[in-house]
Amino acid sequence: MVKSTPKEHQHSWWKVMCLTGVDYFSTLGYQPGIAALAAGVLSPLATLVLVALTLLGALPVYRRVAKESHNGGGSIAMFANFLPNWWGKIFILVLLGFAATDFTITMTLSAADGAAHIVENPSVPSFLHGQNMIITLILLALLAAVFLKGFSEAIGIAVGLVGAYLALNLVVAGVGIYQVAKAPHLVTDWKDALVTAHGSPIAMVGVALLVFPKLALGLSGFETGVAVMPQIKGNPADSPEFPRARIIGTRKLLTSAAIIMSAFLVVTSVITTILIPQAEFQDGGKANGRALAYLAHHYLGDVFGSVYDVSTIAILWFAGASAMAGLLNLVPRYLPRFGMAPEWARQIRPLVLVFALVSFGITWYFDANVDAQGAAYATGVLVLITSAAMAVAISAWRKGQKSRVLGFGIVSVIFVYTTIDNIIEKPAGLHLAILFVLAIVVVSFASRLHRAFELRAIEVTFDEKAGKMVDDLAARGEIRIVTHDIDQREPEEYAEKELDQRRESHIPDEDPILFLEVIVRDPSEFSTNLLVTEVDVDEYHILSVEASAVPNSIAAILLAIRDRTGVIPHVYFEWTEGNPLTNLVRYLFFGEGEVAPVTREILRRAVPRRSQRPHVHVDS
Repeated sequence: MVKSTPKEHQHSWWKVMCLTGVDYFSTLGYQPGIAALAAGVLSPLATLVLVALTLLGALPVYRRVAKESHNGGGSIAMFANFLPNWWGKIFILVLLGFAATDFTITMTLSAADGAAHIVENPSVPSFLHGQNMIITLILLALLAAVFLKGFSEAIGIAVGLVGAYLALNLVVAGVGIYQVAKAPHLVTDWKDALVTAHGSPIAMVGVALLVFPKLALGLSGFETGVAVMPQIKGNPADSPEFPRARIIGTRKLLTSAAIIMSAFLVVTSVITTILIPQAEFQDGGKANGRALAYLAHHYLGDVFGSVYDVSTIAILWFAGASAMAGLLNLVPRYLPRFGMAPEWARQIRPLVLVFALVSFGITWYFDANVDAQGAAYATGVLVLITSAAMAVAISAWRKGQKSRVLGFGIVSVIFVYTTIDNIIEKPAGLHLAILFVLAIVVVSFASRLHRAFELRAIEVTFDEKAGKMVDDLAARGEIRIVTHDIDQREPEEYAEKELDQRRESHIPDEDPILFLEVIVRDPSEFSTNLLVTEVDVDEYHILSVEASAVPNSIAAILLAIRDRTGVIPHVYFEWTEGNPLTNLVRYLFFGEGEVAPVTREILRRAVPRRSQRPHVHVDS
């Protein structure tokens, strides 16, 4: 269960917007250059398509996500609620793989772009030129060092960085607009290039629609925006089930960030396309990965340009911190709940080291190249946004909101097309995401297998009747529990079971027995709360519980009875028919199977001292 953020760590929505903004707004450091490479002279028009999709597609989707997943789980949490059982868990693991791609590439791409701003600064010593790889690795190592030491006051730092960065970009954008306005021949040259390259306006619009998936990096930040919801200060009068003030604050955050970013994207795409020669955007060009920095140096001088570079490097580096924080929030949120994380995954420092090593490997694989990582980043971003659009469409359908189903369905189709187009054009993102997915799935199932013999009960609670029955038996001296598979719950069924167990296990006739029945609802869940209720069928008393696995739940209930009464209970089983290997597989995936020996093994591991362990009996 995800705990809410304590009040003293909550902030106004605009401050939290800066926390997600270090990821979202920092894309201005490289987005205009990537757009110019992808769309050429059509960059402004393609950017308009992107902005329209942002404001009319992604923004409404995530405003809905904020309402329905207000604890920071985002679209993945919505699917976790929609999809029970193993297929749902596997789907969530796949989404986690794409989310890991998104957040990890955020770190590596941002660090690589920060390195590009360092080496291209004219004040930097010449021996650093061309050392993008080493500088990127150093930035990533410093990022990991911050988290190894401890990460606090992130919002205060983010507010300062975002405020300074947006102010400097506003200056560069203003100067760029002025330069375009005083040189109308540049606008004329651009229009001529458009006509020469694409002909009619209809053709331009068509090409822009086809090209805009390559600009999908401009959509990053929405998933982070809902992930930070618990940080937003709410109203104490709001209920935890529907924190209205926090939802409103998150919607303000998402809307404000989208409008600010859209305005910057449109303006910067125009000024960079018109003012910067196309050759400078290519690999090795002075505007490659740093188009706005190029304009800052060219029109405002190296002093201002260096200040702009420092601000850009800082926010790009801190965008990696935002992504690292997202990963550290994401992995513990889901994998331990599924039993699919090793014990050390609960600790921050080991995870930081793992993510740092992964980011080093990805940086080496892409040679610290910003352009090369763009497709991989876009793939992760687009898959998450597509999943969010589909999640809200499903939610609207389940609630009978037909008009919203149509609207969100159309948005889903658009994002599905965008994602597929991006993958076909540059499959590197999909390849990397598949590696993440495979790694997560393999590690997850290995961990699930390793942890199969844990108790897995978060808490065991007895209702009033069940508790009284257990207490009464304890007062008589012995507690004898017979496990039973539910059939029809007819008196004859329990009479036959009792007769067999008393005969085979030599239970004295004068000792009363309790039947224990475990009902498995969703075996894919790992840790659950157990509520034990008492059911009467004629004179037979039955303890009933819903759980995810039979033997683990029986073991947990036995220990709870021992701790409640001080009496060590006896439990009686029948041998399970069938192949032992088949029964083991049934246990691992369906929570049933070879119940008796598995229950004993769980108890043996949980209670090393034999004298304190519940007594397990199996008939012959």
